[in-house]
Amino acid sequence: MSSSSQPSALPAFFLNITPLRSYLLRLPLFTRAVLLIIFAFWLLELQSVWDVVQWGALIPNEISIATLYRTNTYPVIHNGFFHMLLNVVALMPLLERFEAEHGTLTALLLFVGPLSTFPAALYILVEKYILSSNTAVVGASVWVFLLLASEAIKTFRTNPYFQVGTLKVPTWTTPLFVSFVVAVLLSNTSFLGHICGMIFGYLLGLGYLKVFVPPEKILRFIEGKLNLLGRLPHYVSVDQKTHGRYGVLPTASSGESGVSMSSYIGSSQRLGP
Repeated sequence: MSSSSQPSALPAFFLNITPLRSYLLRLPLFTRAVLLIIFAFWLLELQSVWDVVQWGALIPNEISIATLYRTNTYPVIHNGFFHMLLNVVALMPLLERFEAEHGTLTALLLFVGPLSTFPAALYILVEKYILSSNTAVVGASVWVFLLLASEAIKTFRTNPYFQVGTLKVPTWTTPLFVSFVVAVLLSNTSFLGHICGMIFGYLLGLGYLKVFVPPEKILRFIEGKLNLLGRLPHYVSVDQKTHGRYGVLPTASSGESGVSMSSYIGSSQRLGP
């Protein structure tokens, strides 16, 4: 009679996704909506009946009254899965933080309005009328670099420099360095598009774009009248935000203390030559 023994347990390798799942479940409403729209447009790219990229890309020579929608659609359209994934990973923590700090309604007003259309207008101005070119761009990296620039301004107020050997580098230049590295390492990226995003990110961080958002009294009235907090899960109200609008000026500066460079990098695909 042969003796039976319990089979030895096979080595198992499990990826603990609990922290990621917990993080995704805590994402605020506008961030969720943006990520869902980006993913939905990528799914639409899989069919061949309608060229989604050609329809929504920011193409300077295609801009007219009838196609002004492109100044809003280009950040949520991507050229392939890898492009979409890279930008989503880069955008998600930055956008989530912005919405948590300023509220869902403020995030909606800014990203549907000036934080999409202003970089687009500047890009068209430079690309078409100065460079006499027609390079099309898509991708959420315009928002990635915009938010990186805004964060860099806030970081500069508390940590003006970081050390590179004996060299003191202003922390507000970090997004410029990152955009240069991205342009060198990743093909088909729009350096000009990233710069346009950063310009308005710096203006946002300095508080110059707050004129495009209604006063908090009006926002509270809208939220209360429509009962947005009660009706919409994961909605961040004006009174729930974690910091003051457009950052809080520090009461003390930490001088020359160093800061770490953000590792989140996005890319904007060029469709033209």
